[in-house]
Amino acid sequence: MGLRYRVGVLAVVAVLGLAGGCTSRSGPGPVTPSSGAATPAAAGAVTTTPAAGRPNIVLVLTDDLSMNLVRYMPHVLAMQRRGASFANYTVTDSLCCPSRASMLTGKFPHNTGIFTNHGADGGFRLFHRKGLEKSTFATDLQAAGYRTAFFGKYLNEYQPKGRFVPPGWTDWHAGGNAYRNFDYDLNENGQVRHYGTAPADYLTDVVGAKASAFIRDAAAARTPFLVEVATYAPHSPYTPAPRDARAFPGLTAPRSPAFEALPSDAPAWLAGRAPLGAQQRGWLDVIFRQRVQAVQAVDRMVASLQRSLSAAGVAGSTMLVFTSDNGYHLGEYRLAPGKQTAFDTDVRVPLVVSGPGVPAGRVVREPVTNIDLRPTFGELAGASVPADVDGRSFVPLLAGAGPVPWRKAALVEHHHPDPDPRDPDSPSRLSGNPPDYAALRTATYTYVEYADGGREFYNRASDPYQLRNVAGRLSPARAAALHAALKGLTTCHGGAACQVADRAG
Repeated sequence: MGLRYRVGVLAVVAVLGLAGGCTSRSGPGPVTPSSGAATPAAAGAVTTTPAAGRPNIVLVLTDDLSMNLVRYMPHVLAMQRRGASFANYTVTDSLCCPSRASMLTGKFPHNTGIFTNHGADGGFRLFHRKGLEKSTFATDLQAAGYRTAFFGKYLNEYQPKGRFVPPGWTDWHAGGNAYRNFDYDLNENGQVRHYGTAPADYLTDVVGAKASAFIRDAAAARTPFLVEVATYAPHSPYTPAPRDARAFPGLTAPRSPAFEALPSDAPAWLAGRAPLGAQQRGWLDVIFRQRVQAVQAVDRMVASLQRSLSAAGVAGSTMLVFTSDNGYHLGEYRLAPGKQTAFDTDVRVPLVVSGPGVPAGRVVREPVTNIDLRPTFGELAGASVPADVDGRSFVPLLAGAGPVPWRKAALVEHHHPDPDPRDPDSPSRLSGNPPDYAALRTATYTYVEYADGGREFYNRASDPYQLRNVAGRLSPARAAALHAALKGLTTCHGGAACQVADRAG
């Protein structure tokens, strides 16, 4: 069924004559010799011949961008009006490195082994040691004849001075600990280049300009392309572009019903927290204002990429995808700034897709997760995707042609990270760092099991801010069914098994 939908979407491109740069039969561009990149055969992929009508793909991945920031991004809002937004898009782990590992590989954390940013169960060093970069959406599309490019933040612990370029990327411009957006290094195809503190060195602007240049070159070569632009914004220290540093004076953090509130029957790690004081609330207001300022450059970058696609004549044949690696809480549930919880503030993030065959203003309500990006890109590109990928293509949901068999529940997994001063995401005592947990999130409820025996169940249809934990009131049969559904997902391996498991719950 997925292939039939893909053909329907791509037929729109061909009929309208919008294939743009996607008609070339030339193979992928050269990989820098110093990259150590594997050939398609070495990566275990099957090379396909590029064909007319396959769209280019531009992925904009932001860092810690929560849902409450989208309203301040007019160009992203315009994307929503022109394309599709996903009402129940979640990440597999509300933490940078495991989320990005799942996105690249299409696999749950229990299958990548990447649960944290550093140490024995996370980070780039483990990702590399396990050889996970040899099979990603980049290797899939490069093997299918796409020219591929990466700009920005890769995985926590990655350092440009190592000069490593992962397999699958034709063009590579990646940073390390560049969260301040100034005074950083980029590994540019095996050569390290330093950027300073001038306004022109602001990282979001730099990677956006590089991505636009790549788009122009790839379109001129009439080669289908994949671009990932991964900003560090709005991650702490929430550095805005200099031109935005005084924007939104007086803006305060949202005061939703969850702000400074504790759920009834709160789990042990959260129960007993004192309300925030006036000084803390003022601090949260400053942080939210800085985060809004920081995403202004991201929003302008989205517009710049769109202009570049139009100028290159490939806007009509390009899928533009906007999302984040995880969300962020600011005062909700009495928590200082952070992530890593199973609340919607942290696990539910924007996913907006516009491009050929995507109906304007479409809202997708089925549960979609970041493991689905790899098979989706593969289907759009006509690429071979390994059977051990856990996710599934959401191309049928984009088309909106009718009911589609789909999962009931998305899985979220989390390991409690040990404090690590080298980790920019190391949680403070007040920011919320739950014990290990696994969670089911459907379109209507969230169910969580903690390693310490705690349980949460929120009926979000009647309790959208997750303030009434009714896990203790579930019938024994319902509790057992939820536990079985969660166990099935946390132990599944590969698309066939995980597609059976995610229909329970």
